[in-house]
Amino acid sequence: MLQVCNITYNPFPMQTSTRDIVEHMPENSNVSVAVLLPCYNEEVTIGKVVRDFKTALPSADIYVYDNNSTDRTAEIAASEGAIVRKEPRQGKGNVIRAMFEDIDADVYVMSDGDDTYPADAAPAMVDKVLEGYDMVIGDRLSSTYFQENKRPFHNFGNDLVRFCTNHLFGGKIKDIMTGYRAFSYQFVKTYPVLSRGFEIETEMTIHALQRNMQVENVVIDYRDRPEGSESKLNTYSDGFKVLGTIARLFKNYRPFSFFGILAAILAVFDIGFMIPVLGEYFRTGLVPRFPTLIVCCFVLVAALLLFISGIILSSQLAKDARDFEFQLQTVQHWRNSAEKEN
Repeated sequence: MLQVCNITYNPFPMQTSTRDIVEHMPENSNVSVAVLLPCYNEEVTIGKVVRDFKTALPSADIYVYDNNSTDRTAEIAASEGAIVRKEPRQGKGNVIRAMFEDIDADVYVMSDGDDTYPADAAPAMVDKVLEGYDMVIGDRLSSTYFQENKRPFHNFGNDLVRFCTNHLFGGKIKDIMTGYRAFSYQFVKTYPVLSRGFEIETEMTIHALQRNMQVENVVIDYRDRPEGSESKLNTYSDGFKVLGTIARLFKNYRPFSFFGILAAILAVFDIGFMIPVLGEYFRTGLVPRFPTLIVCCFVLVAALLLFISGIILSSQLAKDARDFEFQLQTVQHWRNSAEKEN
């Protein structure tokens, strides 16, 4: 399968510290950092989250996208100096789609408004993006998540999603469902957001793995929600949506494996029913179970069609990979042209 080359925007040398860039950059510097906070009814915590990110990244623009909150989330965020925008389409995936479409920056930091992620980890994550990584993942599972999290089955669900994603897509991602991430400009402007809800983190992780982008894990200290703040994630319904997303993306990104497995399953069942019919035919010259033979023939044809579909879709996937490479080059060219004009 064609591997896509990584094209990353790196306006500073690799040894440059992002903390120095952000806190001490000259006024005419082209480096910009955007903090993205999708929110739904987070009035208990959003004020502190905005203040913490202002302290950690004082030169960053902090965007709070209010997703139909019924409390004072937007009002509190605005009073703390955040740029507040409304997103009427319900769902975290819809909010992130709007953010990625609307906002231009050199580095994007995405977090939640529930005060479970430490803002002081953001400079290190920005550092990694400026070094050339396309996505930096705030890894909760390697630190305090299993001790802090008090919601049943979430620990098992995170482990299951991590196992499935890494084994099906060949990754080494430590935390698939974390909402704390940093992105390059190229990632944000070439990532097709398809999910509408909380499965968005799984989708963007698999996208990065499939497109051979550079991904880094940064261990962060996770803390559970403070008292009075409620999680919007439904353990069961959202969990099944995440697993469904993994299956859908496995079909889209690994079509030969997906359809090959289905074809093999049908072929095994077909052979199991066909052998007795053929054995009796060779012994007696008769086919007493003629309906079984007909069904087996149709199942065999279905298996062959699935196998051929996998081959065709794999060829299409290779073409998509080439198109994505051209898209990256186009984004890079547009970015370079915009910098020269400025």
